[in-house]
This record gives sequence, structure tokens and C-alpha cells, in this order.
Amino acid sequence: MLRLFKQYYPIRNIIFVLVEGFIIWATVTITSSVFGYLGQKHTSAELLYKALLFTIVCQICLYYLDLYDYIVINIKKTSVKLLQALGMTAITVSVIYFVFPVTIIEYRYLSYSILLTAILILTWRISYSEVLRRGLFNKPIIILGADEMAQQIVNEIKLRKDCGYKIACIVLGKHHKDTMLEADSPCIQKSRYKGISELAQKLKIYTIVVAIKEKRGELPMKELLKCKVNGVDVLDGNSFYEMLTGKLIVSQTHPSWLIFSDGFKKSTFKRVAKRITDLLLSIVLLIVFAPLNVLVSILIKLDSEGPIIFSQKRVGQAGKEYMIYKFRSMIADAEEKSGPVWTSKNDQRITRVGKVIRKVRIDELPQLFNVLKGEMSLVGPRPERKYFVERLSNKIPYYRERFSVKPGVTGWAQVSYGYGSTEEDAIEKLNYDLFYIKNLSSLMDLMIILKTIKIVIFGRGAR
Repeated sequence: MLRLFKQYYPIRNIIFVLVEGFIIWATVTITSSVFGYLGQKHTSAELLYKALLFTIVCQICLYYLDLYDYIVINIKKTSVKLLQALGMTAITVSVIYFVFPVTIIEYRYLSYSILLTAILILTWRISYSEVLRRGLFNKPIIILGADEMAQQIVNEIKLRKDCGYKIACIVLGKHHKDTMLEADSPCIQKSRYKGISELAQKLKIYTIVVAIKEKRGELPMKELLKCKVNGVDVLDGNSFYEMLTGKLIVSQTHPSWLIFSDGFKKSTFKRVAKRITDLLLSIVLLIVFAPLNVLVSILIKLDSEGPIIFSQKRVGQAGKEYMIYKFRSMIADAEEKSGPVWTSKNDQRITRVGKVIRKVRIDELPQLFNVLKGEMSLVGPRPERKYFVERLSNKIPYYRERFSVKPGVTGWAQVSYGYGSTEEDAIEKLNYDLFYIKNLSSLMDLMIILKTIKIVIFGRGAR
């Protein structure tokens, strides 16, 4: 697994993206050369750079149309999305060519390149999908234990066909005789987990995941040490789950793991850099979106009675309350009768303009003033009301830990899970929030902002 932006990716998936980029670049270069591009007044070096520009734009368009979110393909669906991505690429490079004529690749050559690129990318993806279907190059692992954590890991590996792992077997302890573990892999009963090292050697296993809930008196220290000195990676179940999914699982996380695991580093440099970034970006965004803010204000006023800006107390860093600002998307006094409630699907309180601005997240723009004031950050956990904070803190472990950082206009939970309106959703979002707080970094913030732009463009996940 390769770690990028505090997330782990299977090496083969990184190779997949790089090879696809090479295919695009080589196709444009060779096609342009074959059709006489080098006969023009250009050098071969210029063509290589221009082909690289096209490749970067193309892969960004592939990313924004989710063609890197799932690699196990449906040919019909992938073909449609691929054509859309190449159409977006053609439009984007046309704009770039208009602004920077020096980057132009002649259109007749470019059209041949795009056609050939579509055929080669589809062929490459079908081939790669077959590799995933057959489980080729999957790394076999052994799971120790049959508790809920083990089941969660089994489920995630089955769900994520491109995760890069396969379960060779699950080793059960003496107290797992009546286990209800659902898995396609063989389960082996071993008293006190004896002979794990020999089993790993026999199956050619180089990773063992320890998913035993109660480790005291149950953890086979001598056996695991023997595995370790023989070159086998021994991973805690929580750490492996975090690596696999990009989230924690609060119901199975012990305080000791949080204390001794890597992460939760908040140096002065990180805090200052994050604050400077917040200030600069919020000022730029307020200037850029000023005309849009004026237009939205007029539409809200014309659509329904009530104030343009909706303000409400939210809980921020260290549990301090502050007043959040948003464009009003509901009728005035929406909770006058119901009291504090989460927004539901097809909520009747949402106005006509509100449906539109919520879908593309425009209602969040006034929160940039909260960022300027230092009450919020551009990236962080979603701010919540005191009523829900007190209610959820009493039911969900580690819920108050999310207030160790400033709430954000967007966040890892928002881009990974979307909107939630139940306590189960709150637990799942906390799993992502704790992962973000644990792995806080500027690069991760950048990745979240890029994912947010993607969500805004296609209007996903809002209510």
C-alpha cells in the first residue's frame, strides 16, 4: 500500500492511473507525429509537453466524472462516462488553446488522438477489470479473531474489489466456537492461536491482522513475535481498517489505541499555516463570488418572506458557541413548532430557491465570514447545534473529540459520506471526522477542497 495525502492506496491502483496517463500521452504524441505534426514548425520536445498538458486535463476530467472512483467497470456505463470526460477534455483544452495559443495541437490531429484514446482507455480498463475480477496480484492476509472488527474488515474487503487484499483464512480462538462470522474464507480453530507462524509460512502470508476485541489474556504474544521476526507484518485491526477505508470505527476503538497510535499532531507551524491559508482563500472566494452572492440575495428575497441571511448558534472548537451564517434556504422560523430537527429528504420547509442553492452548496458561502473571523476553518468537521451535541455526546463515544479542531465549511466526512439525518449517520460521520483530526495535514485539506469542488459541480449529497 502507498500512502498519499494521509490515505493508503494499493500500489497496483497507482500503477493503473500512471499507465492510463502514459497511454493518453503516448497516443497524442504518436498520433500527432504520424499525421505529420512534426512536419510543422515545431520541435519534438514541444509536442511532448503539449501532449502532457492534454494528458493532465484529460485525467482531471476522468477524475471529476468518477472514473477513478470505481475501477471495476460496467462497459456501457464506463463508455458513456468516458465519452463525457473526453468531451469535457476537448472543451477545456480549446479554452486553454484560445488563451495560450502556444500550447495548440492542430485540431485535426487532436480529433484523431481523442478517438484513439477512447478506444485504448476502454480496452485498458476492460483488461484491468478482468485482473480485479480474478483477484490477480491480491495480497493474501490472515485475520485473527471473529469479533465485530473482524466482520467489518471482511465486509470492507468484499465490498472494495480493488483494495488489493484477499483473506487467505480467519483464525479463531477457543472462545470463538459459536461465532456467527460471515465470510467466504476458511475459518481455522486454534487453541490460543498456536502455530500461526507455521501457518503463515505454509500459506506464504506476509500480513496478519489482529482483530481480537479483548486482547488481555487472549493475545498470542509469543506467536505474533515469532511471525514478526520471520518478516511477517502484524497489524492491529483498527490500524488496518483505517488504512483500508479512510475512517475509524468508534464502536470498536479503545482509548489506548488512540493514545499510542500515530497522528493527532497539531504543531504551531500547522496551525499558523492553516490559519493563513484560511484567510487568503476566504478573501479570494468572497471577492470571486461577490456577484453570485448579490444574485442569490435578490432571488431569496423575491422567493419568500424572511431575512436573506440565516444565523444560528453552533458549537465550535473547544465547545465554544458562535453564530454561523448561511443563506436562508428554508421558510422563516422553520423550527418554531417542531423544535431542533435534522433536515429530511424532500423537507417541505425548504423554499424553491433553497432547493437549488442547497444542491450546489451555495447556501454555505456566507460561512466564509466565519472563517475570516477565526470561528471556522475552510476544512474541518461539520458544525453542529448544542442540542444535538449534548444528545450525541451522551450516546456516541469520542464525540466531543471532534471539537479539538475548528469546524469547517467542508470536511472529510462531508465529501466521503454526504448528508446525515440520524444518529447512525452521526456515528458514521464521526468515524470520518476522527480520521481527519488524526491525520490532519495541508495536503489532505487540499484533497478535500478538490473533492468539494467535484461535489458542488455535480450537486451531490445535499438536502
